[in-house]
Amino acid sequence: MVGTDSVDGSRRHALSEHADPVLTDLTDLAELGSVIGPALAPFSAAERLQDLVDAARQVFAAGACSIALLDEQEQNLVFEAASGRGADLVRGTVIPIGSGLAGWVVSSGQTLEISQVADDPRFARDIAEQTGYVPRTLLAAPLETRDGTVGVVEVLDRGTGDDAGERDLVILALFARLAAETVVSARLFTHMGSLLLGSLGTHASDGLAEALERAAEQAGTDADLADLASLFARLQATGPRERRLAVDVLTRVISYAESAPPS
Repeated sequence: MVGTDSVDGSRRHALSEHADPVLTDLTDLAELGSVIGPALAPFSAAERLQDLVDAARQVFAAGACSIALLDEQEQNLVFEAASGRGADLVRGTVIPIGSGLAGWVVSSGQTLEISQVADDPRFARDIAEQTGYVPRTLLAAPLETRDGTVGVVEVLDRGTGDDAGERDLVILALFARLAAETVVSARLFTHMGSLLLGSLGTHASDGLAEALERAAEQAGTDADLADLASLFARLQATGPRERRLAVDVLTRVISYAESAPPS
């Protein structure tokens, strides 16, 4: 009796002799997706950011907490997550990068602590009034990555005292780091998908592995990411045990990176 793997292998070989190259690459892409799926399963960045602001508001006993991210053009801040007073109106609000205290934090890359927000000339009162909530105090920190600042986390009217103190600054830095890592992970996953599909479209007549290797050579500043995608493509030629081992190793590396203290 012939094994299932042999039958499937013969069928694929027979199809490959007559199949259109584009269809062959699409098959390759589908098989690649099943290999890397467990390691790069998508997640809802919006939900994670919302969880972070909910937790921060409780930790600081604050009236409200929010996270705003730079848009693709880096011209505006978009409030992606908000918790507490005015949250429903704050969420989705877009402000120019040069406006308000949030814009100042992102532009300067500095943590900000203000005990009387209304007296600060950088405060955008009109925007606050649109939410129906004008805070008295503010504590904010930039979301920093190795490529730059991507957003800001704000804590309004915290109940832990008017003076920030070392404890509040350390805790806020932790929330900022977690939010930044969430944004980076989401963008990395999106970029990976774009790289795979872009390589397929540009080199539809080639094998997927060859296309990705070519992309790795042309990727410039994203060479590491392209190399990683190329390695995933080469996993097609390995057996199920080797693919499972690769997934396990990558999963452990990611878990270690996420739990390691900042360097």
